[in-house]
Amino acid sequence: MAAVSRVEWIHGNANCSEGIDPPIQVFQQDKSTWVLRQNKCLSFEAPFMYLLLGDDRALLLDTGATDNPESFPLFTTVRSLIGERSLLVLHSHSHGDHRRGDEQFSGQTGVELVAPNAAGLQAFLNRADRTGSDQSIELGGREVIVIETPGHQEESITLYDSQTRWLLTGDTVYPGLIYVKDWKAYRESISRLASFAQSYELAAVLGAHIEMTDKAGEYYPIGTVYQPHEAPLPLSPEVLKTLDTALAKADGKETVQLDELVVQPMNALQRTLSNVARFLTQ
Repeated sequence: MAAVSRVEWIHGNANCSEGIDPPIQVFQQDKSTWVLRQNKCLSFEAPFMYLLLGDDRALLLDTGATDNPESFPLFTTVRSLIGERSLLVLHSHSHGDHRRGDEQFSGQTGVELVAPNAAGLQAFLNRADRTGSDQSIELGGREVIVIETPGHQEESITLYDSQTRWLLTGDTVYPGLIYVKDWKAYRESISRLASFAQSYELAAVLGAHIEMTDKAGEYYPIGTVYQPHEAPLPLSPEVLKTLDTALAKADGKETVQLDELVVQPMNALQRTLSNVARFLTQ
């Protein structure tokens, strides 16, 4: 936990034409765990991706916001880290900034790419082993639990890695402005995660973006490509209980603001656009 909390992430550039940063920053937490971040000059979303290596196979969560392998060489980067091991590719949800790199993995030898839609996710979960109400993935000496956490988007999932004790929450919980499409589903998902945190030992909550500044409650505007004063990526597990309590008091029409993150319900236009985008992936 201490290592990832001290990383200075690539955070864009005031002049992206200078091109001084690599397209992907690769941080190694331990001998079998990597965190990858896409350069903000390639995409203002600058999503984080997580690579977990077991004895038998590896798991990659999300494929980033760019499809071009020349400007964003995600597949070759991942292959260089995991060697010849087989690879499972999952998505925290089906928004474009988390799946545009899929084409780099499609058809590759030794790669299982789970389709980023409802049918693909459910087919995969139906094959996974159940642990109580959740599903588990065995990578070989490393168990990963899959928790369905819709609300931000219908196919949103959260992963719990038994080795690092990280909860990988995608766009469900991260230091930024979180748009919620289905408020009731989101409240239930956060309650589910808060309960999970009471039953499992958690070291940190790690999401898919950093949008907050290093000042409590302040976030960068959407589209920002230079974030020199970012908040840390890891959130304390206690944020789940705090958020759960705050959501229980909200009516689904107002913004919920914490020091670490901000939750905002989508308006009608945003929900419509989200539905159209989702329809195109089904």
